[in-house]
Amino acid sequence: MFLTYRKRWRWLWREWLTSTDPKKIGVMYIIVASLMLVRGAIDAGMIWLQQALASGAATGYLTAAHFQQIFTAHGSIMIFFVTMGFLFGLMNLILPLQIGARDVAFPLLNSLGFWLYVAGAALINLFFVVGGEFAAAGWLALPPLSELAFSPGVGVDYWIWSLQISGLGSLLGGINFIVTILKMRAPGMSLMKMPLFVWTSLCSMFLVVSAFPILAITLVLLFLDRFLGMHFFTSSFGGNPMMYVNLIWSWGHPEVYILMLPAFGIYSEIVATFSQKKLFGYKSLIGGTIGITLLSMLVWLHHFFTMGAGADVNAFFGIMTMFIAVPTGVLVFNWLATMFRGRIIFSSPMYWFLGFISTFTLGGVAGVLMGIPGVDFQVHNSLFLVAHFHTMVIGGALFGIFAGITYWFPKVMGFKLNEKWGKRAFWFWIIGFFVSFVPLYILGFMGATRRLDHYAASTGWQPLFITAAIGFIIIALGAAIQIFQIIVSVKQRKPARHASQLAGIAGGQNMDDPWNGRTLEWATSSPPPVYNFAIIPEVRDRDAFWAMKKESKVISHPANVKYQDIHMPKNTAIGIYISGFAFLLAFAFVWHILWLGLVGLIGAIVCVIIRSFDENTEYVIPAAEIARIEASFPVSFRASPDGIGTSRGIP
Repeated sequence: MFLTYRKRWRWLWREWLTSTDPKKIGVMYIIVASLMLVRGAIDAGMIWLQQALASGAATGYLTAAHFQQIFTAHGSIMIFFVTMGFLFGLMNLILPLQIGARDVAFPLLNSLGFWLYVAGAALINLFFVVGGEFAAAGWLALPPLSELAFSPGVGVDYWIWSLQISGLGSLLGGINFIVTILKMRAPGMSLMKMPLFVWTSLCSMFLVVSAFPILAITLVLLFLDRFLGMHFFTSSFGGNPMMYVNLIWSWGHPEVYILMLPAFGIYSEIVATFSQKKLFGYKSLIGGTIGITLLSMLVWLHHFFTMGAGADVNAFFGIMTMFIAVPTGVLVFNWLATMFRGRIIFSSPMYWFLGFISTFTLGGVAGVLMGIPGVDFQVHNSLFLVAHFHTMVIGGALFGIFAGITYWFPKVMGFKLNEKWGKRAFWFWIIGFFVSFVPLYILGFMGATRRLDHYAASTGWQPLFITAAIGFIIIALGAAIQIFQIIVSVKQRKPARHASQLAGIAGGQNMDDPWNGRTLEWATSSPPPVYNFAIIPEVRDRDAFWAMKKESKVISHPANVKYQDIHMPKNTAIGIYISGFAFLLAFAFVWHILWLGLVGLIGAIVCVIIRSFDENTEYVIPAAEIARIEASFPVSFRASPDGIGTSRGIP
């Protein structure tokens, strides 16, 4: 209604929805992921409330079937559409800036990847409108529960195709970022001068292109079981359910590190910035990241030690699980060593890092325990496992996302988030987290299984389930405070910008570099222009921007700079169209509408062909326009043509 009243629909289409600017695509990723976070959090609240109420004669407010659908939707949404969405959003926003690039390698693939993600997010929620039910086979849809005999409705098909098309978007995004990092770095930025966020994103994207094809094939085989009556994963006619378990977890465990590695990179940037020191053990941090990447492909079987693989196989995967803790520990100790004797600034991004250290320690110890086959036999399929997984994903990945958004918010928006409310939100999150999940560890030891919608009163579990539900309420208050923090920050943005400009004129910091940053994203304006850098900086040091500031030849205006025309990709709606046809194809497979599936397939192919014949895909920003844009920026720090820092307006 607001857009209609202000007549802004055309502006929204032209400036945002069809944009190929990775910064705008990153913002859209974060907006969609935030909406899906609300959706997934509501599911979590419903699960906790049911478990708090359903004891003894009381059956709670959900039926068993409804509970299992909510359980399945919660896990799928949080992994595929919340955490993945946030991380791809942050990569789009920051990664090109950190490597001194004006754009990504494949702008169209980047746009298409985002819109496939949106199509998947829409499809996984479409059962509310068409279908009436969702999958009830768990977030990994393990057979035989996901086979047609046990799930005859369309819920599993919605699950299959929402993950399939969003997974294709992730795969395209992974290819795009790998090529961007390897081929578009600024002059002088060797691999061993890249920021840690770039390194961890690179390793994460290598895992994406390695693991997501496994997921795609697995989903196709499961669909063929359901659609054509094949028997890849059935328990009869030669099928093997354990093959599905192996395939899904050979994707699923690398997926955990696909989520964790970029968060590790975010923590690395924050620790160095707020300790005001170079990262301790930069090369060992890279070695640890690569070690995690390689070992993450060799540990999947510890998810089913109890399935009869044999002592030798269990021992191998148990040992690999122990090994992967070593490079992870290297990262943690290097971060702590970076803080040692540093001049630590306890800003809100640093709070999220310290919260991560406390939760990650708990989750890491639990993970090593579960890597021992004998222990796993006792806690497998229990709430101990659920608590461990959430400790890693919330305390590791989600806290990293919050830290990254807080840290880079002024770069994207031009003003900082309110620190006072940010710290308050952190304390609600961290307290609520421990109140929620420590009881689940205890319940797991007491024998409570996951997917439990009712339990006998004689177990004595209800007080712990109630405590966990109270923890969720505390977390929800923290999330509400984060929303309030954004509202307050937006209202205070103009005074904050004015104060930052005055600080810059006085020789202090401004919103172009509010944290006294070390890497190249802070070497341009906040928010950056569409081309990121008027002149590509030359990198001479690992902490490129920090070195530029130390070597700065301070001048008022770089009048001697001669700008050149810049070629940038045009906006295009082709990604929206292809994703729309992919959505139709997926919907047709869900409901077995063959003619609609042909429309979707042919439409997507035609769009690709039309695009391949379009040679007018770029536009030119003239040098005079660049000079005008650069001169219009307020007090800021810039990178001069020779890579030495120059400051405007600073006496």
